[in-house]
Amino acid sequence: MNTDVTRAGRRDGTPGAEEQPLTRPPRAAVHAASGHRLGAAHPRQEGPADLRLVPPALAAWATAALMLDAPTGWAVGVVTGSLLLAGALLLAAPRGRPHVPVAALLLCVAASAGSAALHGADLRRGPVPELARRYATVTAEVEVTADPRLTRPRVRGDRAVPPTVLIEADVRRVTERDGQTVTTRTPVLVLVDVGESRTEAASSRWLNLLPTTRFNVTARLSPPRTRGDRIAAVLRVRAGGRQAPETTAKPSTAQRLAGRLRSGLREATEDLPTDARTLLPGLVVGDTARITPELEEAFKETDLTHTLAVSGANFTIVLALLLGPPGLAQRSERRGLAPRLGLHLRTTALLGGLLATAFVVVCRPDPSVLRAAACGSVALLALATGRRRSLLPALATAVLLLVLYDPWLARSYGFLLSVLATGALLTLAPRWSASLRRRRVPPRLAEALAAAGAAQALCAPVVAVLSARVSLVGVPCNLLAEFAVAPATVLGFAALATAPMAMPLAKSLAWCGGWPAEWIAGIARTGARLPGAGVDWPGSWAGAALLALVTVGVLLAGRRLLRHPWWCGLCALLLILVVVQPPPLARVIKGWPPPDWRMVMCDVGQGDALVLAAGEGTAVVVDTGPDPALVDHCLRSLGITRVPLVLLTHHHADHVAGLPGVLRSRSVGAIETTALEEPADQAEFVRRQATARHIPLRHASAGEQRRSGPLSWQVVWPPPSPPTTTAPGTEGGPNDASVTLLVRTAGIRLLLLGDLEPPAQRELARSPAAAALKGVDVLKVAHHGSAHQDFAFLRQVAPRLALISCGEDNTYGHPAPGTVAALRAQGATVLRTDRDGALAVTGTRRELRVAGE
Repeated sequence: MNTDVTRAGRRDGTPGAEEQPLTRPPRAAVHAASGHRLGAAHPRQEGPADLRLVPPALAAWATAALMLDAPTGWAVGVVTGSLLLAGALLLAAPRGRPHVPVAALLLCVAASAGSAALHGADLRRGPVPELARRYATVTAEVEVTADPRLTRPRVRGDRAVPPTVLIEADVRRVTERDGQTVTTRTPVLVLVDVGESRTEAASSRWLNLLPTTRFNVTARLSPPRTRGDRIAAVLRVRAGGRQAPETTAKPSTAQRLAGRLRSGLREATEDLPTDARTLLPGLVVGDTARITPELEEAFKETDLTHTLAVSGANFTIVLALLLGPPGLAQRSERRGLAPRLGLHLRTTALLGGLLATAFVVVCRPDPSVLRAAACGSVALLALATGRRRSLLPALATAVLLLVLYDPWLARSYGFLLSVLATGALLTLAPRWSASLRRRRVPPRLAEALAAAGAAQALCAPVVAVLSARVSLVGVPCNLLAEFAVAPATVLGFAALATAPMAMPLAKSLAWCGGWPAEWIAGIARTGARLPGAGVDWPGSWAGAALLALVTVGVLLAGRRLLRHPWWCGLCALLLILVVVQPPPLARVIKGWPPPDWRMVMCDVGQGDALVLAAGEGTAVVVDTGPDPALVDHCLRSLGITRVPLVLLTHHHADHVAGLPGVLRSRSVGAIETTALEEPADQAEFVRRQATARHIPLRHASAGEQRRSGPLSWQVVWPPPSPPTTTAPGTEGGPNDASVTLLVRTAGIRLLLLGDLEPPAQRELARSPAAAALKGVDVLKVAHHGSAHQDFAFLRQVAPRLALISCGEDNTYGHPAPGTVAALRAQGATVLRTDRDGALAVTGTRRELRVAGE
């Protein structure tokens, strides 16, 4: 039984709690021995929120954001004016001092403007900015300031852009070609091209550089792409795949220890299943190097990305191990390791401060990490001084101190989202939770619903600016994932701490932590696969304002609906139907896909992806486009779960880079490609994808005929050729080696040309299959409707319907006006994905129709 402890002796002379011989549990005795005045076991309710520090924090934040790239004169004027006005208010203040808050706000504005001006001047000081404007080649000594990271492979036109190592650093010494050496300290971004050799060894020499490491590099300087960036220049290293960095100074002791801990956690998770192996280091220390693009996209679709960014939740879990539940930190029955070890409150707060410092070093000083550590440190300071904790002033203090320390945080979306989420949990969530409890919602469920809903309401407008999308499954996915975050984090930190000393124990802990990590990954994948997981939204601040208004309207309507349980149930059912979109209902409401579709040209941007119906839930896929997410979305909207064949017409990235999206959660029978394996890197990419999933890979050649259900097709190009010769018409390279298909379904004949250029088109017109190509019903126009067409061949084919797959506002001018005009002159109906979206061919040869999504 706990005994209440009073703060002092009573007025009637009865001794206070410290003077009475009480029988207490050990934790209470330890707490009393700390010498602090303690709150009661059940203190009174908090009064109104303390908002005094909020205006200074917001003013400092706004000032820093505006003054970072302002002229020096403006900064001096703001600082001087604010100081003079603040001094005048203080001198003129009456005895009640009503002007003190305004004067404090002006002082914060002056301090923020001065700090932002000094940080902004770093981008203009020294020789580096001028050298960057001249695109000079220099030899520089740079100091790493953040963990290097590897960009995701991306598609540019028909080529895949090799990954690049990004290193945030400071130039400490620069030597020009004339031999002049200047000492400076200028923030830059180092880009290291790892080249065509994408092996781990080629990039690991750069990726393993720890913060505070110094190395020499010869690179070409260039200005940053956008004004307002945190860097003064970009250093591009061209020979990164073959050249190792020349280290001149090792990292600091703290960074070496942090690096050892992080690498130990990676080693401990090495043997886990794929999702746990990639996700657990991200949950614990923000190490997302192993996160696959597919999993990253799933986390974005479900608004779970914040779990990969180390934040206040992680720090709260770590502090809870030391202090126990935060609500009991100042009560006589406090829990955690500290009271069990007999530590006083001040000692506990000191250990918490050291833990916060270690937390920032190991997890790296990202905006959310800094915000979490600063808030925790302020709360620990309040604990050490015996003052009652108030988390809203702690948040405001953290924002103020961090913006003064690093004004660039004022322009960080990560910092903004972190502060908004924390503010939602401190202000809206308690009220919403109390409202739900009054309506007989169980307390734990009410708290979880209120926390997830409040964070979603405040953060969604900012997320919409970044992703141009609003998630409809964010709240339920966060609720389901919340139960697994704490055990995964605790077990992950335990593996992190034990890895340097006992790797077998660390692997056991990591194996246990892998279970909740896989649960979180499963929630993300499942939510992202739902047809209505999100809706597109304008990715601008005007769109954010519109979403905020919609959110307010929904909340006001929700308050009224809570009084009517039946209406709440009906709205919940409608939301479920919108998100799940059962195929029969979706076809009735959206009209997509048409019930008798034969072929669909997916809208995948600047690329090709065609789907040929081969039965219920079954289709042959011809090309996969440049983006796995886009082709996966197209196949999900069509309800395709089985793909007997994926045919890749040629190996350009805009036709094959989306292959992982087709293979995602589907049964694939085989992959067929052209025999010309160029470009070599993309041919190797296809081979790796097939090998990893044990899918047969073969080459197609003219004369092959195949069937799948009601669908039949014949390969009409390229012709077979001996290994030592080049097939006729393929001198144009990969485009002219495109596999060309004549497809028959429901009496409709479709000619799919890939990216055939005029030489191959002319050869095809003279081939044995030429007679079968005359007067086809549907033509997939070659090469996205480019001007490189043989118009005599188009007249010979004479399609009724011509379909062009191209990206909106593409830089290639596809489709060419001349090509479109030539097709229309022959009586063909021309449709294009950049204007009409995904296109579905339906009906029969007599009643040929086409529908857009």
